[in-house]
Amino acid sequence: MRIPSISDLELDNRRVFLRVDFNVPMEGGRITDDTRVRAALPTIEFLRKKGCKLVIASHLGRPKGVDPTQSLEPAGARLAELLNTEVRLAHDIVGDDVEAMSKELPPGGIILLENTRFHPGEKSNDEAFAAQLGRLGEVYVGDAFGTMHRAETSMVGAVAHFEEAAVGFLVQKELQALGRCVDGGERPYVAILGGAKVSDKIAVIEALATRVDVLLIGGAMAYTFLAAKGVPVGSSRVEADKLDLARRLLDRCAEKGVVVHLPVDHVVNSSFESTDPPRVVSAIAEGEMGLDVGPATVAAYAAEIAKARTVFWNGPMGVFEREMYAGGTKGVAEAVAACSGYTVVGGGDSAAAAEKFGLAERFTHVSTGGGASLELIEGKDLPGVKAIREKAKR
Repeated sequence: MRIPSISDLELDNRRVFLRVDFNVPMEGGRITDDTRVRAALPTIEFLRKKGCKLVIASHLGRPKGVDPTQSLEPAGARLAELLNTEVRLAHDIVGDDVEAMSKELPPGGIILLENTRFHPGEKSNDEAFAAQLGRLGEVYVGDAFGTMHRAETSMVGAVAHFEEAAVGFLVQKELQALGRCVDGGERPYVAILGGAKVSDKIAVIEALATRVDVLLIGGAMAYTFLAAKGVPVGSSRVEADKLDLARRLLDRCAEKGVVVHLPVDHVVNSSFESTDPPRVVSAIAEGEMGLDVGPATVAAYAAEIAKARTVFWNGPMGVFEREMYAGGTKGVAEAVAACSGYTVVGGGDSAAAAEKFGLAERFTHVSTGGGASLELIEGKDLPGVKAIREKAKR
């Protein structure tokens, strides 16, 4: 069943509860990256033009109870700047005062609820909390893609308590973009996976093995695969209890005809903390650890990417946060950006790298949700999407 979008509903002058993802990085009470706030603007502006009265909700961080350092006030201030309008902060999430505020809103007016995770019922999908949220509007709009894979009250349980429900433009865009990668995509189809742990990507690799032609593996997880093949990896990070699993995953790819590439050279040092200049090696010696893929690996991966008609990338090739170990991730990012095919970056660290290297605008799509994008690639039905779809059936 097609999931309803806000463009399908009659919304003029209605109260809308809009669940967004304002889980932005903060330092000292200041937002360091407002990408997620800006990502919600198309939906917010559309609803305001319809004269909707907006009650916006989001979580921030992982507070244990009420924590003033994780208040959404900075996000509200930034949203007000971007829209050039007043955004009132409700200093609670539910209750008589918040409900009264929602009913007093003028057409186009906005209130931002306090961090939903300040309420003890948010994480437990609490029915009483869900019913309270339902009194804050007539229409539920889900536009928090980065949280759609979490069965939290404001994402799932609350949906049933509104008259109608739909997804916003951000979620609609994400589902369409990632859907092309799930459905197989135009071939050749190349997937690039990096990051720290094989255990984080088991289901993704198993799913991609049925869809892609080529799998390029980097990051620390590559050393578990190399060790599983009997290649010496020195003191590189290896999940020793996942070696058999890595062998099985490689065998599964071989059975499906998927060509798997592992790093052929490495940027190494004695430790992550070392201030010594790193070295590029083709074989890692004892006492050395791989912290990035080397230039020969980047060249080999770039050659595969250049031939691709569909590319899905999730996970850095090395510890890209440190400049001396950023070359592999940057090189792969540049290759994906230069590819003429359909290119999708699966959120998380990959999206951060794309932004850091100034390449985000050159990809077909950069996802705002790392965990949610991976669960979609795995073929899972996201709880937040499922709740809206089920509401539409009623």
